[in-house]
Amino acid sequence: MVASRRTPKKSPSARTPGSGAAGRARPKKAPQAAVEPGQPRGWTFLTNHAHVLLCLAQGSRTARELSLLIGITERSVQAILADLIADGYLEKTKVGRRNSYSVNPSGRLRHPLESAHTVGELINALT
Repeated sequence: MVASRRTPKKSPSARTPGSGAAGRARPKKAPQAAVEPGQPRGWTFLTNHAHVLLCLAQGSRTARELSLLIGITERSVQAILADLIADGYLEKTKVGRRNSYSVNPSGRLRHPLESAHTVGELINALT
């Protein structure tokens, strides 16, 4: 049997600076452009959960339709729907092959600052 020749591995302390995964330079972030007056800054007052509730209060929609309206992925919409169903803000029923969602207007808002108000009050105030 012939012994194979192996190159001995360098110990981590023997590596040269900048080599390997730990020494790789991170890509630089592109500088953010100044926001023009009248342009949105990339944030909103309402969460995506609130956006889903408001859209469903106007009528039944599919996850795909919600994702296009809100501007998030369909997978994110599905996760939000699961959250809202689990906490009792939505009720899901099957209509043929589609899911239909109805909003529970008596559900209390979650944050302590808003907990005196209901989802129905929020929907009425914003529609």
